[in-house]
Amino acid sequence: MNEAILLPICAVIPTMDRAAVLERTLRSLFAQSCLPSQIVVIDGSTDGHSRTLLAGLAWQHPRLRMEWLHADKRGAAAQRNQGVRAARQPFILFMDDDILFDDACLARLWRAFEADSCLGGASTMIKNQRYEKPGCVSRTIYAIFDGKPSRTYAGRVIGPAVNLLPEDNDDLPEVMPVEWLNTTCTLYRASALPTPTFDSVFSGYSLMEDVTLSLRVAKTWRIANARTARIFHDSQPGAHKSNVADLAEMSVLNRHYVMTSVLERRRIRDYAALLLWEAFQSAAALRGGADKSPVADVLRGKARAVARLVRSSRPGSGSAP
Repeated sequence: MNEAILLPICAVIPTMDRAAVLERTLRSLFAQSCLPSQIVVIDGSTDGHSRTLLAGLAWQHPRLRMEWLHADKRGAAAQRNQGVRAARQPFILFMDDDILFDDACLARLWRAFEADSCLGGASTMIKNQRYEKPGCVSRTIYAIFDGKPSRTYAGRVIGPAVNLLPEDNDDLPEVMPVEWLNTTCTLYRASALPTPTFDSVFSGYSLMEDVTLSLRVAKTWRIANARTARIFHDSQPGAHKSNVADLAEMSVLNRHYVMTSVLERRRIRDYAALLLWEAFQSAAALRGGADKSPVADVLRGKARAVARLVRSSRPGSGSAP
């Protein structure tokens, strides 16, 4: 069996308290025909299992530079920033610890960069998280946000920072331009990344830190989805996802941050669009929620976020959401 080709890539993987999940992801990675030369795992765990795992895997794969780092600060964005600082390769692969690779995924992702020197970032296609044709109400709201109807809104960022997934269609090119990239499994040129890579406003689960990063990179580089480079995202539960109200509050506050600070959309109609979107999301939760307790938590979290935004907008408040 041929040895894997080592690419000038550093894989940055934040993790916390799920060594078994991380092991499955790494073994899926090691089965690729192309591999990152460097792998940095930033661990916020309270046990030593992930560190022990990395030590054993490093012994099994001596050609790779594998590093375990204790997280200086817990949180997806903070841990990724720490990983970027430790990177020693000209390309950075942001990876979640709960993904599974299709064959030749990294080779196809790398091929996109070989073909385009102006490509700053490219994401893989997440097979179980893809753009679906929106219903009538969603299409109407998207058209309002975009100022006109469109055949598809796939891969777009419209209105108050509403980010839509990329489309998987065999009629599309293998490398499809998009307006934002996730951090589930996405490759960037290190030279395209801002410093710091992720804004300090993002903490904990760090919702929308990926949108912010890719929008900043896209100001000077092309970004795309490598449609035939495929992964499965086996999203796992965790303590960082357990508080529904906190996540709902974070989603509103972080979307507001992206809308105003990154997209610079601060007109009255932009705020009206944000309220419309959150109302639409709340109505969808009420309509589809069989268990009313989480729905109530979602509404409570969104209400807290709106109250914080109102307070911070008052003259002399001196606070920021």
